Amino acid sequence: MMNITASFFMIIFHIITIFPDIFSSYFNESILRRAQEKKIIKIKIYNIRDFAKDKHKTADDRPYGGGAGMVMRAEPIIRAVESVLKKIPPKADRPRAEKIILFSAKGKQFNQETAFNWSKKYRDIIMICGRYEGIDERVKKVLKAQEISIGPYVLTDGEIPAMILVSSISRHIPGVLGKIESLEENKGSYPAYTRPEVFKWKGKKYRVPKILLSGDHKRISEWRKKYGKII
Repeated sequence: MMNITASFFMIIFHIITIFPDIFSSYFNESILRRAQEKKIIKIKIYNIRDFAKDKHKTADDRPYGGGAGMVMRAEPIIRAVESVLKKIPPKADRPRAEKIILFSAKGKQFNQETAFNWSKKYRDIIMICGRYEGIDERVKKVLKAQEISIGPYVLTDGEIPAMILVSSISRHIPGVLGKIESLEENKGSYPAYTRPEVFKWKGKKYRVPKILLSGDHKRISEWRKKYGKII
């Protein structure tokens, strides 16, 4: 069982993107919406184009060396992140430091253990969402950002990984889920059933395991443990 303390600090997720409106429907529904309303988490979205200095608000350009596609420019992204950092109180005045991450297929793979650790360690998590053929490599060097991948595959954008991180990290914060048990039992890591007790489909009957109908919570807990836990 996880050791979840009653005391915690609100985590602020800062998302740097060129498509800020893409997040509205996901973050404004269900559990994450309620977590924001209860001020357990805060999600801030920043439009990279707002930090571009040219009159066209250019956020990307052709790659040096040739090749297909465009590369996201370093300056607007760095300006956006520095704008965020300026608003974060000095480290001496807050319990945890900030984390700057850059989504990349070649980055360290994100997992449940990382989500749990970050939920306890960081107060501000800054996520840079890439697009097109990637982000100018100098962004990582200037900001000392950590490259993170959400899986062994390539996506067309960094906005989906940002949503995944917000969801996976937030659920480890006390008060985000309805019950602590929802976190401790890692809902979804064992088979789940609901009514009806006998489900009929195309002439076949599918029954709920008898152990779940027994009312013996100790045996049920042991049965669920057979499937293991994510963390």
